[in-house]
Amino acid sequence: MEIIDPHARVADLVGLLYSLENTFNGKTDLYMLEKEMEVDLDDLMPIVYTANSLGFITVGEGDIIITDKGMEFLKSNLKRRKEIIRDSIKKIEPFKTTLELKYFTIEELKYVLEKKGIQVYNSPEGLYDLQITLVEWGVYSGLLKKEGDKFIVVTT
Repeated sequence: MEIIDPHARVADLVGLLYSLENTFNGKTDLYMLEKEMEVDLDDLMPIVYTANSLGFITVGEGDIIITDKGMEFLKSNLKRRKEIIRDSIKKIEPFKTTLELKYFTIEELKYVLEKKGIQVYNSPEGLYDLQITLVEWGVYSGLLKKEGDKFIVVTT
Protein backbone atom coordinates (compact mmCIF):
# COMPACT_ATOMS: atom_id res chain seq x y z
CA MET A 1 0.00 0.00 0.00
CA GLU A 2 1.41 3.37 -1.02
CA ILE A 3 1.45 6.07 1.66
CA ILE A 4 2.77 9.61 1.67
CA ASP A 5 5.51 9.58 4.27
CA PRO A 6 4.55 11.85 7.19
CA HIS A 7 8.00 13.47 7.05
CA ALA A 8 7.89 14.33 3.32
CA ARG A 9 7.21 17.93 2.31
CA VAL A 10 6.36 19.54 -1.02
CA ALA A 11 9.48 21.73 -0.78
CA ASP A 12 11.57 18.56 -0.37
CA LEU A 13 9.99 17.17 -3.54
CA VAL A 14 10.91 20.30 -5.49
CA GLY A 15 14.48 20.17 -4.13
CA LEU A 16 14.86 16.49 -4.98
CA LEU A 17 13.61 16.90 -8.53
CA TYR A 18 15.61 20.08 -9.08
CA SER A 19 18.84 18.41 -7.91
CA LEU A 20 18.17 15.30 -9.99
CA GLU A 21 17.60 17.26 -13.18
CA ASN A 22 20.02 20.17 -12.85
CA THR A 23 22.96 18.50 -11.11
CA PHE A 24 22.69 14.92 -12.32
CA ASN A 25 20.87 15.22 -15.69
CA GLY A 26 17.93 13.20 -14.39
CA LYS A 27 19.69 10.15 -12.95
CA THR A 28 22.03 9.48 -10.06
CA ASP A 29 22.92 7.08 -7.35
CA LEU A 30 21.36 7.55 -3.93
CA TYR A 31 24.73 8.18 -2.27
CA MET A 32 25.59 11.01 -4.70
CA LEU A 33 22.18 12.60 -4.20
CA GLU A 34 22.62 12.42 -0.43
CA LYS A 35 25.98 14.20 -0.71
CA GLU A 36 24.65 16.86 -3.09
CA MET A 37 21.61 17.65 -0.97
CA GLU A 38 23.73 17.60 2.21
CA VAL A 39 21.24 15.53 4.20
CA ASP A 40 21.38 12.25 6.06
CA LEU A 41 19.94 9.23 4.30
CA ASP A 42 17.30 9.02 7.06
CA ASP A 43 16.13 12.52 6.14
CA LEU A 44 16.27 11.89 2.39
CA MET A 45 14.36 8.60 2.27
CA PRO A 46 10.87 9.96 3.19
CA ILE A 47 10.82 12.20 0.12
CA VAL A 48 12.41 9.52 -2.08
CA TYR A 49 9.66 7.04 -1.09
CA THR A 50 6.96 9.67 -1.54
CA ALA A 51 8.28 10.90 -4.91
CA ASN A 52 8.43 7.29 -6.07
CA SER A 53 4.86 6.61 -4.88
CA LEU A 54 3.64 9.73 -6.67
CA GLY A 55 5.36 8.64 -9.89
CA PHE A 56 7.85 11.54 -10.04
CA ILE A 57 10.91 9.26 -9.85
CA THR A 58 11.78 5.61 -10.20
CA VAL A 59 14.19 3.83 -7.90
CA GLY A 60 16.09 0.73 -8.83
CA GLU A 61 19.45 -0.84 -8.05
CA GLY A 62 20.53 2.22 -6.07
CA ASP A 63 19.73 4.67 -8.88
CA ILE A 64 17.12 7.39 -8.75
CA ILE A 65 15.74 8.51 -12.12
CA ILE A 66 13.36 11.38 -12.76
CA THR A 67 10.26 10.34 -14.74
CA ASP A 68 8.41 12.24 -17.45
CA LYS A 69 5.83 13.16 -14.82
CA GLY A 70 8.61 14.48 -12.56
CA MET A 71 9.97 16.55 -15.45
CA GLU A 72 6.52 17.93 -16.22
CA PHE A 73 6.12 18.92 -12.57
CA LEU A 74 9.53 20.57 -12.46
CA LYS A 75 8.93 22.61 -15.63
CA SER A 76 5.37 23.66 -14.70
CA ASN A 77 4.12 26.85 -13.14
CA LEU A 78 2.73 26.83 -9.59
CA LYS A 79 -0.90 26.31 -10.64
CA ARG A 80 -0.01 23.28 -12.78
CA ARG A 81 2.25 21.86 -10.06
CA LYS A 82 -0.68 21.92 -7.64
CA GLU A 83 -2.87 20.14 -10.22
CA ILE A 84 -0.23 17.45 -10.75
CA ILE A 85 0.10 16.88 -7.00
CA ARG A 86 -3.68 16.84 -6.54
CA ASP A 87 -4.13 14.23 -9.27
CA SER A 88 -1.22 12.15 -7.95
CA ILE A 89 -2.17 12.01 -4.26
CA LYS A 90 -5.70 10.73 -4.92
CA LYS A 91 -4.37 7.18 -5.35
CA ILE A 92 -2.19 7.23 -2.23
CA GLU A 93 -3.04 7.09 1.47
CA PRO A 94 -4.16 8.98 3.45
CA PHE A 95 -5.82 10.78 0.53
CA LYS A 96 -7.46 7.72 -0.96
CA THR A 97 -9.41 7.41 2.30
CA THR A 98 -10.15 11.16 2.50
CA LEU A 99 -11.91 10.87 -0.87
CA GLU A 100 -14.09 8.09 0.54
CA LEU A 101 -14.94 10.06 3.70
CA LYS A 102 -15.40 13.47 2.02
CA TYR A 103 -15.94 15.28 5.38
CA PHE A 104 -14.01 14.26 8.49
CA THR A 105 -11.96 15.16 11.54
CA ILE A 106 -8.35 14.05 11.99
CA GLU A 107 -9.47 11.55 14.63
CA GLU A 108 -12.09 10.04 12.30
CA LEU A 109 -9.58 9.69 9.49
CA LYS A 110 -6.95 8.14 11.78
CA TYR A 111 -9.52 5.60 13.01
CA VAL A 112 -10.50 4.57 9.46
CA LEU A 113 -6.84 4.34 8.38
CA GLU A 114 -6.07 2.07 11.35
CA LYS A 115 -9.04 -0.15 10.44
CA LYS A 116 -7.49 -0.46 6.97
CA GLY A 117 -4.23 -1.58 8.56
CA ILE A 118 -2.33 1.68 8.07
CA GLN A 119 -0.31 2.08 11.25
CA VAL A 120 2.09 4.89 10.27
CA TYR A 121 0.01 7.42 12.24
CA ASN A 122 -0.34 5.17 15.28
CA SER A 123 2.15 6.94 17.55
CA PRO A 124 2.07 9.74 20.13
CA GLU A 125 2.69 12.27 17.34
CA GLY A 126 0.45 10.45 14.85
CA LEU A 127 -2.40 12.96 14.83
CA TYR A 128 0.06 15.82 14.35
CA ASP A 129 1.82 13.96 11.51
CA LEU A 130 -1.51 13.23 9.84
CA GLN A 131 -2.62 16.85 10.09
CA ILE A 132 0.67 18.10 8.64
CA THR A 133 0.37 15.62 5.75
CA LEU A 134 -3.23 16.68 5.03
CA VAL A 135 -2.31 20.37 5.01
CA GLU A 136 1.07 20.03 3.28
CA TRP A 137 -0.23 17.94 0.39
CA GLY A 138 -4.05 18.06 0.45
CA VAL A 139 -4.82 21.69 1.28
CA TYR A 140 -1.80 22.93 -0.70
CA SER A 141 -2.94 21.09 -3.84
CA GLY A 142 -6.57 22.17 -3.49
CA LEU A 143 -7.91 18.66 -2.87
CA LEU A 144 -8.96 19.54 0.69
CA LYS A 145 -9.98 22.57 2.69
CA LYS A 146 -10.16 22.97 6.44
CA GLU A 147 -13.14 24.40 8.30
CA GLY A 148 -12.72 24.43 12.05
CA ASP A 149 -11.67 20.94 13.07
CA LYS A 150 -13.09 19.32 9.92
CA PHE A 151 -11.45 18.64 6.57
CA ILE A 152 -13.59 18.68 3.43
CA VAL A 153 -12.79 17.21 0.03
CA VAL A 154 -13.06 20.10 -2.42
CA THR A 155 -12.44 18.36 -5.74
CA THR A 156 -12.58 14.76 -6.85
